[in-house]
Amino acid sequence: MKTLGNVDAELVLHTVDKIRQYKKAVIITGDGDFHCLVEYLIGKKKLYKLLIPNQYGYSSLLRKFKKYISFINVLRDKLERK
Repeated sequence: MKTLGNVDAELVLHTVDKIRQYKKAVIITGDGDFHCLVEYLIGKKKLYKLLIPNQYGYSSLLRKFKKYISFINVLRDKLERK
């Protein structure tokens, strides 16, 4: 039987625990489970960018962070054209 860890909780805990060790964070997710982490980082002025893999499939909980969002699929399209 494969043991599954709670990666979401571990990432949040690690990010908060190490907050003094980095200037800004880049979070890559479309999962609404990270809503509270994104909100926390913004409050601490530590969020640089929220990268969401696909603009057509991400949690509505993240939409309020529009100013920080970039979509990886859009960035990929722009980079491939060059």
